[in-house]
Amino acid sequence: MGEEKKRVREEMIQSLSKWDSSARKEISNQIQDQLFQSDLWRDAQTIGVYLSVGNEWDTREIVNRALEEGRDVVIPKTFPDTKEMVFYQITDLKQTVKGPFNLDEPDTNQTEPVDKDRIDLLVVPGLAFTENGYRIGFGGGYYDRYLANFIHPTVSILHSSQILDTFLVEHFDIPVSYLITEKGIIDC
Repeated sequence: MGEEKKRVREEMIQSLSKWDSSARKEISNQIQDQLFQSDLWRDAQTIGVYLSVGNEWDTREIVNRALEEGRDVVIPKTFPDTKEMVFYQITDLKQTVKGPFNLDEPDTNQTEPVDKDRIDLLVVPGLAFTENGYRIGFGGGYYDRYLANFIHPTVSILHSSQILDTFLVEHFDIPVSYLITEKGIIDC
C-alpha cells in the first residue's frame, strides 16, 4: 500500500526537478495569479501557508502579497514527537528559524500560535494529486491529521502535470477543496 505512494512520490520529485529556475518562476507566477484573482483569496483574511523549499512552487510571494494587503499570515511549526502541527502568525518572513526536516518554521519567541478555526484559507503542500483533491504529500502525515477537522477552504498549488488519473487513497487521506494550477482552478 505504502509502496505505490512511495513510487509516485519519488517519480514526482524527479519530474519537478527538471524545471529550470526561469521556467519554475514563470509557472509559479501563473499559479499565484490564479490564486490572487480568485474569490477564495478575496474572501480570506487569515491565510495559512507553508514556506516552500527546493522544487516546490514558490509560496513566499503568497506570504509577501498577503502581508502587503494587510492580511494575517500564519505558517506551520511541526512537532515530530507528537506528529502535530501548529500555525503561528508572522508579520515578516524574518520571523522564522530552521525547524525539523530543514524547513523554515515560525520562531516561537517572536510569534503567537493561532487557532485553526481562525484560518480562512489554508495552502496545503503536495506532490501528486487526483482531480478530486486527494494528494500525495511528503509522507509525514502532518496535514492529513491537521485537516481532519478543518472547516475552511483548502487549496494546493501545483502544475497541471502533477494531476494523475488515480492512485491508492487510504482511509486517513483528506482531500483539499481546490487545486490551483497554471491553467486555472479545479473545484474538487
